[in-house]
Amino acid sequence: MLSEQLKEQIKRELPQWLRGDPEFRRFVLDLARDEFADKQQTEGRFEAMLAELARDREEQSRRWEAQERKWEANERKWEEETRAWRKHEEEVWAEIRNLREENVALDHRIDRTLGALGARWGLQSERAFRNALAGILEASFGVEVLHINEYDDAGEVFGRPEQVELDVIIKNGLLIICELKSSIDKAAMYSFERKARFYEKRHGRTASRLMVISPMIDPRAQKVAERLGIETYSDSLDVETLDGNAEGVSASHER
Repeated sequence: MLSEQLKEQIKRELPQWLRGDPEFRRFVLDLARDEFADKQQTEGRFEAMLAELARDREEQSRRWEAQERKWEANERKWEEETRAWRKHEEEVWAEIRNLREENVALDHRIDRTLGALGARWGLQSERAFRNALAGILEASFGVEVLHINEYDDAGEVFGRPEQVELDVIIKNGLLIICELKSSIDKAAMYSFERKARFYEKRHGRTASRLMVISPMIDPRAQKVAERLGIETYSDSLDVETLDGNAEGVSASHER
């Protein structure tokens, strides 16, 4: 009971003792120093905590910046890979389209070659084959292939009066005389040259080019064509241009 009364008295009197007695105040502070930090220590600890928090924040910011740089680098890499893949995909599809077009052209070439064989053996008319070749020239160069049928009453071409048939292309004032056949031999090559000269003489015009298109040209006929300055092609698709400055005149264009 006495100790409780003493405690109550100390609580009442202690503030006044601390304010009025510096020695007593220092004594009390020394007793409590081990349990409670003083103002300077508290402020030092607080400042240390703030500094540590600032360091942690800076470190976290650096980590975030580094992570963002990684994300940006990965994003750029992904975009580059996506562009590269799209470009590769476009190249693959372009190659597929080219192969498809080449296959279609090859199929047509095979069909015409088989047609030439058929025409040679009477399985398909020569006129149908000639029309197919003429159609390719017209589609490729935007020209009209005219089939000429004139009567040679003087017999200049065949040695006796006879009908003379040949094809001509007239483009920008140029005259190109053609022979479109499923096959041609040496005699037919000479005959074509005579028919061309007959046409030039009758119409008073000189042909810019003489051209034979046939998938089956006899080697002896090829030599005749080279001597006479006649261009030869194995297919209408082999003709690169229809003007007066064609290269490879009197040379074979067979593939």
